[in-house]
Amino acid sequence: MTSPESLHVRASTPRRPSWRAQAPVVTVVALGGGAGATARYAASLWWPSPAGGFPWTTFGVNIVGCAVIGVFMVIITEVGTPHPLVRPFFGTGVLGGFTTFSTYAVDIRRLVDGGQAATGLAYLVATPLAALTAVWLAAGTTRRVLKRRQR
Repeated sequence: MTSPESLHVRASTPRRPSWRAQAPVVTVVALGGGAGATARYAASLWWPSPAGGFPWTTFGVNIVGCAVIGVFMVIITEVGTPHPLVRPFFGTGVLGGFTTFSTYAVDIRRLVDGGQAATGLAYLVATPLAALTAVWLAAGTTRRVLKRRQR
């Protein structure tokens, strides 16, 4: 007769992917991040924010980046099956390097430390609201456009 102890199956510990398996993902994220950060830096050169004023460049970059994320996510999840490295390259790398919520936090601190607490608070609230709205509108618009094209 079989004892209850012999019926227990030992769970195997999941194996972590080897470095070689992750190297392509790390590579495309790094390349995409460099491209996105370069585009963000170019935006700051083309559209510099006034010293001590509302950080329009960072605000605009984050809103545009979030809108592109909305379009991108609809396309890669609802249109077809992209190459496995597309999402890490573009979604994590390019758009992660382009959008800059760390600079958003630094901008808020600069505004508050510079005696512009009201502007800092407005920026603190406006950025996530505008970013989420941009994702929502862009995703919805992309879905509507794709449905019209299918007709």
